[in-house]
Amino acid sequence: MKKIFLLIIVLACLFCFAGSAPEAQNIKWGVNFSQKQSQGLGLDWKQNYTALIDDLGVKRIKLSSYWDLLEPEEGKYFFDDLDWQVNQAEQKGVDLILVIGMRTLRWPECHIPGWARNLSKEEQQQEISELIAETVSRYKDSKSVVKWQVENETFFPFGECLWSDEKFLKKEVELVRSLDERPVVISDSGEGSFWFKAAGIGDEVGVTMYRKVWFGQFNNYLEYPFAPAFYQRKAWAIEHFFKKKVFCAELQAEPWGSKLLFDLPLEEQKNTMTLEKLEKNIEFARKTGLDEFYLWGGEWWYWLKEKQGNPEIWNLAKTLF
Repeated sequence: MKKIFLLIIVLACLFCFAGSAPEAQNIKWGVNFSQKQSQGLGLDWKQNYTALIDDLGVKRIKLSSYWDLLEPEEGKYFFDDLDWQVNQAEQKGVDLILVIGMRTLRWPECHIPGWARNLSKEEQQQEISELIAETVSRYKDSKSVVKWQVENETFFPFGECLWSDEKFLKKEVELVRSLDERPVVISDSGEGSFWFKAAGIGDEVGVTMYRKVWFGQFNNYLEYPFAPAFYQRKAWAIEHFFKKKVFCAELQAEPWGSKLLFDLPLEEQKNTMTLEKLEKNIEFARKTGLDEFYLWGGEWWYWLKEKQGNPEIWNLAKTLF
């Protein structure tokens, strides 16, 4: 029995920490974009968005919608800002993954409007379903929206969220499929999951890829020890057994610190992200065998360039697109 247990440990270590994967050819690079994150950094979010497209040459954006921005008052929708972002993408030939639902990109993860906070879970779910139907119906004829992402990392216990409900996630996906035929992405933690639940629900699986982050449990910065093959082997399992595509929905390209980025001193930001660290993250990504990556940090690169007079990461990103 001890020998079997030891063998399992050895195999697990080899799976996670050893080996190499064939590098993908013709990698597709994109960025994530959050209007809220850009505003939180004190930026003109429209200038930030257009700079990503016009200056960097980005042709793929994972774009977040927000319940509290789209429905600031119950039953009264405000799509002007999201319309502008989608229209810009249409005019400039940019493909969008549109993230919809209650749990979308950036802290606090679940973006619930004030008027809905005291509703019951069932009432909130009804409101979310109505918002999703409204959003998908509005943009399903857009030539830029190529995929829908329903919620964001539902299975990862992170953020200020009142509840998580896998059954409701499935209902959301069914609703989107009833309204449009584009692929539905379900995202999951690249480091803390084997992605089986996500693959069982979505048409594609979007995963995170973080290298060095703040671990509150240890009150310290830690670097993930996983080898690139760790991601490739899990992706192979999903593609082999579920016949689903796996891509990187978030490649770390900004700091992850002990505070929100808006409040994190510039010197401490360097603990988890510098030009050299980003170069290493991009090289690591190439070695995973995945062929589609959306970098996480386009708002921060622009902040560094515009507010700190430091364009070096912006210029590095420009070489990818």
